[in-house]
Amino acid sequence: MKPVAVLAVLGLILGVCHAHTYHLGECPTMEPQSEFNMKQFLGLWYVIQKTSTSSKCLIYNITQSPDEPSVYRIEQTNPIPGVGKPYHYTGELTVPIPSVPAKMTAKFPLSVAGSADYTVFLTDYTTYAGIFTCQKLPLSNRHSATILSRTKSLDKIYVEKLKSALTAANVNPFDLSIIDQAGCPKDYDSGIYIHKETFSAHNIANAIRNGSESVGNGVETVLDKAGSVGSSAGKVGGKLYDWIV
Repeated sequence: MKPVAVLAVLGLILGVCHAHTYHLGECPTMEPQSEFNMKQFLGLWYVIQKTSTSSKCLIYNITQSPDEPSVYRIEQTNPIPGVGKPYHYTGELTVPIPSVPAKMTAKFPLSVAGSADYTVFLTDYTTYAGIFTCQKLPLSNRHSATILSRTKSLDKIYVEKLKSALTAANVNPFDLSIIDQAGCPKDYDSGIYIHKETFSAHNIANAIRNGSESVGNGVETVLDKAGSVGSSAGKVGGKLYDWIV
């Protein structure tokens, strides 16, 4: 894939991934779900409404990491307009305070602001769920709310219940956009995959090495030594996605 095309797709992904609103001051206080059971929360969720986004056919799949029992993976999947393939954007959820399992920390590979608080504030596990995320910024914060359903639609009574909880926490429910789940692709297995290994020095060097063996070897060495500086440069010229067709 040519660098220009790669960057164009990256721009589209950044646009649909970062659905937040910005506010002055600290993050709103969102009470987490009491007696939360993560095992019951795992699995497929359809996004019914989400803060300020034009995305459609957005789904989440939350699974337990096979390598680390205390780490969970959240995969966001939806089609990219004009590209013809869905993208799969995978982050990690961790539980910093085991006694409050509904209050987690989320980390996604393209998030320049770093990790975010990730709170499940209301769910019955089988029908609906509400998620609130917030990142602290200098003198401000950016946050997002998401209404989830186990099916492609959600009864209005549950939507209003979740919006009432947002209002009680001083989060504006009118910032939420409706996600269209009609006419969505039946096959989500193919497409563009983005995860924490996508931007590793090894993967970037391999992509460049396809065009030049000597350049690839040099890039891997530089990136391994240069850390974050080399990683930023590698994002422009290297492998940005894992293509699985």
